[in-house]
Amino acid sequence: MTDRVVLAYSGGLDTSVAIGWIGAETGAEVVALAVDVGQGGEDLEVIRQRALTCGAVESVVVDAREEFARSFVAPAIRANALYMDRYPLISSLSRPVIVRHLVEAAHTFGAGAIAHGCTGKGNDQVRFEVGVMALAPELKVLAPVRDSGMTRDKAIAFADERGLPIDVTARSPYSIDQNLWGRTAECGVLEDPWAQPPEDVFVYTADPTLARDPDEVTIGFVDGLPVSLDGRALPLPELVAELNTRAGAQGVGRIDLIEDRLVGIKSREIYECPAAITLLTAHRDLEDLTLERDLARFKRGVDQRWAELVYDGLWYSPLRAALDAFVDDASVRVSGDVRIRLAGGVAQVVGRRSEASLYDHALATYDAGDQFDQRDARGFIDLWGLPSKVWAAREQRLAR
Repeated sequence: MTDRVVLAYSGGLDTSVAIGWIGAETGAEVVALAVDVGQGGEDLEVIRQRALTCGAVESVVVDAREEFARSFVAPAIRANALYMDRYPLISSLSRPVIVRHLVEAAHTFGAGAIAHGCTGKGNDQVRFEVGVMALAPELKVLAPVRDSGMTRDKAIAFADERGLPIDVTARSPYSIDQNLWGRTAECGVLEDPWAQPPEDVFVYTADPTLARDPDEVTIGFVDGLPVSLDGRALPLPELVAELNTRAGAQGVGRIDLIEDRLVGIKSREIYECPAAITLLTAHRDLEDLTLERDLARFKRGVDQRWAELVYDGLWYSPLRAALDAFVDDASVRVSGDVRIRLAGGVAQVVGRRSEASLYDHALATYDAGDQFDQRDARGFIDLWGLPSKVWAAREQRLAR
């Protein structure tokens, strides 16, 4: 029986060439798998047919948009997930859902290996391969671009020799990855950290410096998850898509980041994530209103570790699952509405309300009706500062 390999197929040059390369180098049949995570672009049926034309024995397209939103984006919102406090894990979140379907396809088609089109410089090779190790350690992993020394020139020559239906003449100068949660761009002039990104790199966001009327949106949350916009109940994929449009029109969500990659190098990345930045801003503000102080303090550390795990390709890890259990429990009372003003590239919270609010006006006000007994403060400060007072007295005594 001929061996089979399931290839994570994007429809681009590298993965199209990989179909022929895998066959030539290993003799295995290739099953191409394209996963729709809301990336837009080419019609996926066109991509499916291209894989067959390039030599795949089977070509499968999976619509994972709802799954991606429910099982990957939703936990990221609850965890306020920002790598290096800025990057909302756009590509990092999509890789584990793709891995899940690669493994399922391998079992369905009787494949003994999985392949991806990543280079040896990036993070995605780790996310794919460690994910496979966690879900199906018996499967082998092939990385044609990384392991064959397949430069772009060689890939183009390979495609030309075999007449593969790949248009490389209109290639963007940037390397692009996108999904429902946002868009990433690198390479070209962006590799110079001093160079200002040209405006043509941006697709999801309008120029934030141009004058326009601001937009205002009210986001409703239930147990830490967004469920409505301006009072209209929406499924998460539709809610994110609408916010991408509205916040993007105000230039919200542009990020220019010198990023610490898992492989040990720094890279310059440009991100566009209008909905992600808007939702994470709103969610964090609602937590400030509804979470008890010590729980909120502890959760901030959990949030950071959660983001690092996902960035580092450890979605399928016991620690990430355990942290999810904490985050889910902490989110039970994070319900209410947050009003956001979108203008000039900024998503600014201008109001928040919740039936589960811990804000007590009678305790917070300085006006009539103040119920805070300020006489209690003196004794509190005396006890709170007692360790400092005892330490200072010792230091003075020993310094004599």
